[in-house]
Amino acid sequence: MRKIFHEQLNLGEDSISEIKFDFRSRDDIPQVLMGLQYIYETRQLKEKIFNILEKLLPKNINKKNGRPGMELWRIFVLGVLRVNLNWDYDRLCEMANQHKNIRKMLGHGAFDEDFMYIRKTIINNVSLFTPEILDEINQVIVKSGHEIVKKKEK
Repeated sequence: MRKIFHEQLNLGEDSISEIKFDFRSRDDIPQVLMGLQYIYETRQLKEKIFNILEKLLPKNINKKNGRPGMELWRIFVLGVLRVNLNWDYDRLCEMANQHKNIRKMLGHGAFDEDFMYIRKTIINNVSLFTPEILDEINQVIVKSGHEIVKKKEK
């Protein structure tokens, strides 16, 4: 039973679209998170990406039954951070557990402070990203970027 992401906000949880970033920051983490926020807010783009991400799931499982796995949104966020920032799994685990805006992007609120990711869980889920899946997602995002540029040219 794996969800794409939870639609209903929990108590103390901020909406991903309401996360505030320091636009003066020269660090690469806020830039990646702003890109993820754009994907989250753009319905068509998000749907295309999650259709690709559903290929990560084994075909023989019942999506409505069984123990809950890591949400596809969280796998996506962690995978994007790992690839774009060239982090190893130790760094990824540390940042997922300690960085405020990354935790918000993962869907954690004020009352989730005790929730900690385990390195092995991150490895098992993020390693599902194959180069083929990443390439498909990359193509969708590049096409979306081209459409934005075309709109601005007009």
